[in-house]
Amino acid sequence: MPGVAEHATAAGPVFRLGRRRLAWLAEDGVSLVVPIEEDERAMLVAAEPRTFSPEAAGRGTPLVRIHLAYVDAGTLARLLAQGAAALTAQRKTPQ
Repeated sequence: MPGVAEHATAAGPVFRLGRRRLAWLAEDGVSLVVPIEEDERAMLVAAEPRTFSPEAAGRGTPLVRIHLAYVDAGTLARLLAQGAAALTAQRKTPQ
């Protein structure tokens, strides 16, 4: 994904778009945590609870935990692309 860089941390890999976190490996080592819109998170968790679970929000941003063994590559790519687009839009919005 263009502009995304992987950084090693003590907690595990973090994928950043610029200075913002796009995704990171959860403490369990088998799930990825991704910022997501609240309504989409609710829909994903209800539809596929084995694959998606809500994660405690960070700084008011809804997060979803994605179990990597159960998610298909297309869905993961779509969620990461949506997250990247949201981060890019936030950077372009005047503060």
